[in-house]
Amino acid sequence: MNLKIAVLKGDGIGPEVINEAIKILKAVGQKYSHSFEFEYGLIGGAAIDKTDSPLPNETKEILDNCSAVLLGAVGGDKWKDVPRDKRPEKGLLDLRKHLQVYGNLRTVKLSKNNISASPLKNEIIEDGVDICIVRELLGGIYFGERGTEIIDGITSVYDVERYSKPEIERIARLSFDIAMKRNKKVTSVDKANVLESSLYWREVVADIAKEYPDIELNHLYVDNAAMQLIINPTSFDVLLTNNIFGDILSDEASVLSGSIGMLPSASLGENTGLYEPSHGSAPDIAGTGVANPIATILSAAMMLKYSFSLEKEAKAIEEAIEKVLSSNYRTKDILSESDKLVSTSEMGDLIADIIV
Repeated sequence: MNLKIAVLKGDGIGPEVINEAIKILKAVGQKYSHSFEFEYGLIGGAAIDKTDSPLPNETKEILDNCSAVLLGAVGGDKWKDVPRDKRPEKGLLDLRKHLQVYGNLRTVKLSKNNISASPLKNEIIEDGVDICIVRELLGGIYFGERGTEIIDGITSVYDVERYSKPEIERIARLSFDIAMKRNKKVTSVDKANVLESSLYWREVVADIAKEYPDIELNHLYVDNAAMQLIINPTSFDVLLTNNIFGDILSDEASVLSGSIGMLPSASLGENTGLYEPSHGSAPDIAGTGVANPIATILSAAMMLKYSFSLEKEAKAIEEAIEKVLSSNYRTKDILSESDKLVSTSEMGDLIADIIV
């Protein structure tokens, strides 16, 4: 098996959390006799500084010769004055487009060892939270037509939400396939009472559901879904969303796990998968050693599962994290009074030691 991984550390805390994920993958390789090969490339602000491009051709060549991509985070105030078409975030959009990863999976799982980190009342979350948000990644308003018009001296701007039937069908099937391996329940999120694109989304999803008679399908308007995530999070299994709704709801859902530093993600398509934490580059804490690497480490576990079919190895990472948390070791973002504070690298060491 080709275990060649493209590593894009990115900006801010990206390099710090990626280093810990690499540490964990090496521990897995040592225990299970796998040989991971890492190819390093530039993306985002770091790439702009050296190549004047947020996703240089040299990085694309690396991507084309690897089986999976491990990404840190991109962006920061340093590049706020860069032209829009060259900003770090453009590199991320171009990366997704280059890899043709159309489905983003964000798993929101609240460990019983970490309930104290969640701001929700215990009675809401005591039964556990385990949600998989499946977000369409290559369509919608982020990739639609946009522009500025000046009519009679009045400036107007627009961004177009557009989806084709094949785009909706493939993300719906991905959601149903994932639900078949979980609790067989899909909640599709839209705004069908207002938006034409959402009305069509609902119709296509309902048609695809006929191919999966064992799946329970529900529809929720996005505003109601946002509310239910907080007051009744245990009601969700797989949450199917378009691009912009998924972006917002997954960040909201990160609160359930206590910190966005606990939220991993996988972006899947037909070939190479992209794995990254759901959080941003957090330049304000870069270099201080306080960043939580668990989201990135869990993203590496998702990579083992989805790109390399190494489910036993992925499970070993998840179990190691649970053992560390059960011993009350915490990074600053999830720390409570009775916990033991550890740094970014110390958290990685603790998890790696359990795996080996």
